Parts: sequence; C-alpha cells; structure tokens
Amino acid sequence: MITITRQKPLEEVVHSLNRCNKVYLIGCGTCATMLHTGGKSEVLAMKDKLEADGKKVTGWMVIPTACDELTREALAENAKDVEEADCILVMSCAYGVQTVGLYSDKPVFPALDTLFIGKEEKPGHFAEICMQCGECLLGQFAGICPMTQCAKGLLNGPCGGSKDGKCEQDPEHDCAWILIYERLKRLGKLDEIKEFVPPKDYSKMDRPRQIEVTPL
Repeated sequence: MITITRQKPLEEVVHSLNRCNKVYLIGCGTCATMLHTGGKSEVLAMKDKLEADGKKVTGWMVIPTACDELTREALAENAKDVEEADCILVMSCAYGVQTVGLYSDKPVFPALDTLFIGKEEKPGHFAEICMQCGECLLGQFAGICPMTQCAKGLLNGPCGGSKDGKCEQDPEHDCAWILIYERLKRLGKLDEIKEFVPPKDYSKMDRPRQIEVTPL
C-alpha cells in the first residue's frame, strides 16, 4: 500500500516559487520513487527545468522515506546547502512536505499532488483501496468498498446506468455492486444485500482528525 501522487504542471510549480531565486530540492525514495514522480531521475529533471527558468538550485537529495524521522537527520546533514536556499521544493506526498516543514524554517512547496492511498494491481497500475472515511462497512459488502469502488459511492445497490456489469462513468471499470452481488452469492449470503444501509455519517471525517490511544 502506497501514497499515490502525480507531478504538478511545471507552470504551477514555477508560479509557486516566484519569490524564490534559490531552491533546494528534496525527493522521496519510497512511494514517489516507485511512481516516478519524485525519485532521483525526477529530482534531477526538475533541477534542470528550474535552472532553465533562471533559478539556482543550491542542492538536492532523495530521502529514503521523506515522511519519517530520517527527514530531520537528512536536513541536518545538508544544512549548508539548505540554508543557502530561499525555499525548499519537495517531490513527495503531502505528508512528506509537512514533515520537511516541521524540521526546517524555510518555506516549503509541493511539486506533487497527493491523490489517494492505493495498491498496485498490475505493473504500473494503481487503484484506490480506502478513502479512510472513519466508518468502515466492509463487513456488510463482502469486503468490497462501494465508497471507493463505486464512482457514485452508492450504499444501497447500483445506479440505473450499470450495463453488462460495467460502470456507466467508466466502461472499463467493473460495477462495484455487481462485484458485491457476485461475492455475496458465492458466500451464500445474498440475503444480506437487502439490508438497508443508512447514509454515511460524514461528521466522522471532520478535519483535522486525531486519536489518542490508551495503552492496555
């Protein structure tokens, strides 16, 4: 399971750096490297683009995991080059950007958009598996989440646009409710599909969310 990102348009990145003449670049060696959005090759490519735009890149690094404690140590080890920069451009997920900001007094800017938590279903193809809604209903849907698998997030059966087992919004995508139906049928639990599911309690997705765990 990894954090799915994509690179922002270069114009957007350059615009965000309009007050920065000198930039330090940071990539991530896990998710962003796997997705080719913020690994070594992408960081070096961004360096060339920024320099072509007239920016001075004071240095760069790819932190093994930009969203953990290694970030503090990596920034300390490269303190001279970081200090010379006006700001830091981070090529990682939003968590990595926030982590860099936590351990540096420089302005930080994201070079990537964070899309979702996903898994690799086949080489180079990633699918969302959880929107972290705070109210898991997988037990009622045979382990298939209609909040992420259904384009409309329907909780009580398919819409009228499903055709030949496919979603009307994306004919390449299986209808979540056909998948749920077939799995419940195989499990001998098809009667459960008739149970009414009340609307989602979106108050459980209030931001910012936090939790305190009490040790046993």
